[in-house]
Amino acid sequence: MAEFVERKRILFFGLPWTFTKYQIREDMITINRGFFKTTENDCYMYKVQDVQLKVSLAERLFGLGTVVCYTGDTTDPTLLLEHIRHAKAVKDYILKASEEARIKRRTLTTLDIGSVSFGELEDVDGM
Repeated sequence: MAEFVERKRILFFGLPWTFTKYQIREDMITINRGFFKTTENDCYMYKVQDVQLKVSLAERLFGLGTVVCYTGDTTDPTLLLEHIRHAKAVKDYILKASEEARIKRRTLTTLDIGSVSFGELEDVDGM
């Protein structure tokens, strides 16, 4: 059971001077933000639909990256894991763990790929 615990870092030398902590487990992603007023946001891994890695020039200089998770979560449909170290490994882990979580929970995600709706089908048939 692997787990990643990363902190959001500032771009200046990649120092962890922020109060945002990311915890990625095989079943859940947790984001803790704040110092005086803290906010904790959880997202189950099976809800992660797609993951994207963004690395700017400044992030590349200091060995950081931003992982964007597109989820089916109602509170936060886009999770940003900003300015973290080992961003490529985190992205790969989230992709693998989300697929395993969907298989484990037997959830099926379907996409609308431009199929004809029932109303349009009646117009074509002349019914």
